Amino acid sequence: MESKEHRVRNIVLPFKDKLYRFALNIVGDVHDAEDIMQELMIKIWNRYDQFLEIDNKEAWCMTVTRNMAIDKVRSKKVSIHDIADYHSISDKDPNPEKSLVQNEKMSLIMKLVNELPEKQRIIVHLRDVEGYTYQEIADMTETSLDFVKVSLHRARKTLKDKLLSINFKRND
Repeated sequence: MESKEHRVRNIVLPFKDKLYRFALNIVGDVHDAEDIMQELMIKIWNRYDQFLEIDNKEAWCMTVTRNMAIDKVRSKKVSIHDIADYHSISDKDPNPEKSLVQNEKMSLIMKLVNELPEKQRIIVHLRDVEGYTYQEIADMTETSLDFVKVSLHRARKTLKDKLLSINFKRND
């Protein structure tokens, strides 16, 4: 018979990386994100029977992770840090110049994303990085489907406008 620990791990394992990246995106600190992951596992362990009854365990875990991360940020009263240092771009045939340009572009995009309002930043991360559906995002963020769509549209428009203005300035 499989132990409770193995059952919990097997349930959470398929989406643990998403949970970690999501926590890291909010708290901006590797150690805090790891702490949140540990706290999530303890929460699941302590409420195992209730956890088994949840239909969408991934959405529940994302919601709990978001709430714990926001609580951690509020308790520290620090701003969200730039997560560009924690993302890397893989390239099958890297050359130094191309890697430098890609890293600069990624840093710029991450800087612009981090300047978005908190809700927009979270929604962009869930949709464009993690690939969740609009409905899943609405469930995780405890908002309406329309709010998610409008926020994502506004965030993308803001990012596009800022990128275009930066490129326009460079071409002058």
